[in-house]
Amino acid sequence: MTNNHKIKPRKLGHLVLAVRDIHKSVEFYTEVLGLQVSDWISDQMCFLRAGTDHHDLALSQIPKDSPDINDLPRYSRPGMEHFSYLVDSLQDMELAADMLKARGVEIVRGIGKHGPGENCFLVFKDPDGNNVELYCEMQQIALDEEHGPQVWERNIESFDQWRFARFVVPPPAAVVKDKQGKQD
Repeated sequence: MTNNHKIKPRKLGHLVLAVRDIHKSVEFYTEVLGLQVSDWISDQMCFLRAGTDHHDLALSQIPKDSPDINDLPRYSRPGMEHFSYLVDSLQDMELAADMLKARGVEIVRGIGKHGPGENCFLVFKDPDGNNVELYCEMQQIALDEEHGPQVWERNIESFDQWRFARFVVPPPAAVVKDKQGKQD
């Protein structure tokens, strides 16, 4: 793997926003924009879709008692947590991780597999500190399909179904703090 390797994303994917009031935000995005709810993680995160991807927008509740915005995946201010790009495969993601490490790019979390959406993920920083995610294998929901949102527990299974086995960096402290895998 050389530093000349380039990631070749297929499209801009989803965006995750940290919000002050998740229920008010979900109401806005469903009632005003007409998005559909795909799944929830407890009452802390909601995944919404406009098309067939499990989610193209996710909303994350800002913790009321968390002053540390660097303890991922928790945030204390509204705004973008990350945006993502679709890659073809897990193998492409693994090659990207090798290239990012070789270039000295900070990898934040991954490689993992989320519960909601079942997508594989790798998150890294751009030069301005923005979180950029590569993802693949996102669950698809047909436009005419009846889909009842699942409510996932906020734990290691919703964060990474592989339980950090493929992570190329140490997992976020907020996720591993509780030995049973329960997130704060």
